[in-house]
Amino acid sequence: MGRPRLVLAVDGGNSKTDVAVISEHGEVLATGRSGPFAPQRDGAAAAVGVVRDALAALGAEAWSDAGPEGGFDHVSACLAGADLPVEEEALAREFAARGFGRDVVVRNDTFALLRAGASAAWGVAVVCGAGINAVGVSPAGAVARFPALGRISGDWGGGQGLAEEALWHAVRAEDGRGVPTALTGLITSYFGTATVEELVLEVHFGRLSEERLHELSPGVLAAAGDGDAVARSLVERQAEEVTVMAEVCLRRLGLLETPTEVVLGGGLLTARDPLLTSLLDSSFAVRTPRAKPVLADVPPIVGAGLLGLEHLGAAESAKARLRARYEPPGRG
Repeated sequence: MGRPRLVLAVDGGNSKTDVAVISEHGEVLATGRSGPFAPQRDGAAAAVGVVRDALAALGAEAWSDAGPEGGFDHVSACLAGADLPVEEEALAREFAARGFGRDVVVRNDTFALLRAGASAAWGVAVVCGAGINAVGVSPAGAVARFPALGRISGDWGGGQGLAEEALWHAVRAEDGRGVPTALTGLITSYFGTATVEELVLEVHFGRLSEERLHELSPGVLAAAGDGDAVARSLVERQAEEVTVMAEVCLRRLGLLETPTEVVLGGGLLTARDPLLTSLLDSSFAVRTPRAKPVLADVPPIVGAGLLGLEHLGAAESAKARLRARYEPPGRG
């Protein structure tokens, strides 16, 4: 007998890139991790190079470049920054050109969250990490998704968006254009500046990366929970944005009246902040009462792996074996 077919599963995120080499029987043969997957910032070639770095980090000669001779039997890559079909196609070509394998499917990373968290191959997923995005898949395979290009495509929120909005309110509170808010003290204390304006100038002159602002999001949630009116209004808006994205996916797919799992993921949602969680529960109950919000209890790399196994036509036992490898202790 020859070797089993191999899937390379990739979960490329804004903060890290995870890879897993999985046999068609659902066995996880190796895992690796490297830095952020950022094709829109670094270009497709550099982003796919991060995946090669993750494989090289495995320390096994067989995976030191792009896998076995001829490449992997299938590459299932779910990637941040693959927001449009044209971007998915460009990244798939880059994987193939690098010798990862000829059979490559690239999807946005929301598909990995959906497949990891849902009990079936369909449903809705909303990710709220550094940014925000959503995807829906019907039982027949129809897809609903968004461009997810930030404010220019109608998006609001995620850790970065929430923090930027908090900074906006804190600046106005400090100079008198807005109402007083605890966010002013939160920001100056966290970054060690005398004033909010000083922080703004640090960002403006490039002495502080604007990307670091997302570090404020836990403090914004805490301020909201402590009763600050401005912070609470931001958290309420975040809950509304998460819910409306799920609702629109359900409506587009004709699933509003069908019991449907809505998988919630990303750091802002998986932190299980009491106020945000309560607001989400209330909003879903009103807007999409047939929906069932769930938090994924296995990482998105599992979703990428399951999609890969399904592409190969693997047995249900293989998918169960893969999921069991990552399930938290005490489950099952």
